[in-house]
Amino acid sequence: MPGKPASSGPLTPLELEIMNILWDDGPATVSEVQPKLKGDLAYTTVMTMLNVLLRKRKVKRAQEGRAFRYRPIVTRQRATGSAVEDLVKRMFGGSTEALLMTLVETKGIGSKDLERLSKIVAEAERKDRAAKPANKE
Repeated sequence: MPGKPASSGPLTPLELEIMNILWDDGPATVSEVQPKLKGDLAYTTVMTMLNVLLRKRKVKRAQEGRAFRYRPIVTRQRATGSAVEDLVKRMFGGSTEALLMTLVETKGIGSKDLERLSKIVAEAERKDRAAKPANKE
């Protein structure tokens, strides 16, 4: 898509698996990532996926001898936010309320979760009101 930043969009399942390794264990080479992945992926497949993540601006790499060491430049929180935004946009027409209602209706979120969520929302509203200057007329 023209004009779309290279780092936008959610991670594919394999990209996420690789990013989780980098987030959990820190910078790594292809040969360090490969054995930690599920399945029997070829070295070249892992290298290709790390290079895709590099092009998407999710990781950076530094030469280390004959190998490259890859490190994440996108946080887990940012990647999660991107995936949730994509889900809400595609599945719920952009409505976060529809997502929450689906979670409640399908028992994906229980009463304790709702209580905690309510406290988080109240705190966010309090902070929002405190940040806005008083309306002087």
